[in-house]
Amino acid sequence: MKKILILGAGAMGSAFTVPCTDNNNNVVLTGTHLEDDSIEQIKSQKNFHKILNCKLSDKLQVIKFDELSKVFSTSPDLIVIAVNSKGIEWVGKELSKYYKTDIPILLLTKGLTLIENKFATLAEKLKLILEKNGIKKTNISAVGGPCLAKGLANRIRSSVVLANSNLNIVKSIRNIIATEYYSVECSDDLLGVEVCAATKNIYSMVIGASEGLCSSKADKEIKKENHLNTAASLMYKSISEMVYFTKALHGKEETVYGLAGLGDLYVSSAGGRNSKMGQYLGEGYDYLAAKKKFMPKETIEGAELALEVGPKILKEFDKKKLSLMMGVIETICNNKKFIFEWS
Repeated sequence: MKKILILGAGAMGSAFTVPCTDNNNNVVLTGTHLEDDSIEQIKSQKNFHKILNCKLSDKLQVIKFDELSKVFSTSPDLIVIAVNSKGIEWVGKELSKYYKTDIPILLLTKGLTLIENKFATLAEKLKLILEKNGIKKTNISAVGGPCLAKGLANRIRSSVVLANSNLNIVKSIRNIIATEYYSVECSDDLLGVEVCAATKNIYSMVIGASEGLCSSKADKEIKKENHLNTAASLMYKSISEMVYFTKALHGKEETVYGLAGLGDLYVSSAGGRNSKMGQYLGEGYDYLAAKKKFMPKETIEGAELALEVGPKILKEFDKKKLSLMMGVIETICNNKKFIFEWS
């Protein structure tokens, strides 16, 4: 039995407790400082999670963030970070108060960022934050792949890939978390997995827009029933661009064709926040109007990524090579309608 701390009580962090507890680990779920009400609600309803619409294990310990010091009275064997990308800096600063050298950290959080005007993964960002706060030796892995939170919480067969340049580390994590329904592959391409995990959110918006983009003349009902030809074309083009971009950032091409790339893009484009935003963009809404009208309280990861690294991509890459990605970035950053030139 291993001790696992999961930091972030949203849908994915909470769903991740299911395979961890099923694998007979001692699991603690804590929210951030902004999730006290959610934690209180989970506890008051005997570990029923409202967003996931299911009951988590009775063995799961649920605590508020201000109780975190108790968890580190004996060191966890694994720390899982499940906050949104904006929360990484906060997590790094807070975790450095308790973190003991070389405890394995697994990032469920996906995204890219800029450090000194260079593209960087969130694993690199977290490592740098911990180092700045006195933690000289860290051990950070990342997870990617087609795994929606509600499916995982309901023990639907799912497959993911764990990545670390040291394969022995992710193999040891696999032994802690893998179950009959939660299959885990291992990769030494941490960069490639994180690039794919982040950029698939942009391409999910592209494929989500396929209904609106499939014809300039057909009526709405015809487009709704017949847009899959367009969606498939956009899927092919998206994967081609992901290969180009991942290799440009020195990740491996084969990673794009695996769970972190093709697999995750498939499930994300079939449904989810990014795909839904793409649908509104395809219908002709600009980003801010669609966000305000339809998704005012939801985080759109692809849009956040576009705002974070988009200007640098627009400046440094050839639009002929990344026409879909750069089209979305221009749409988000300049708040204009999404237009894709098929030629």
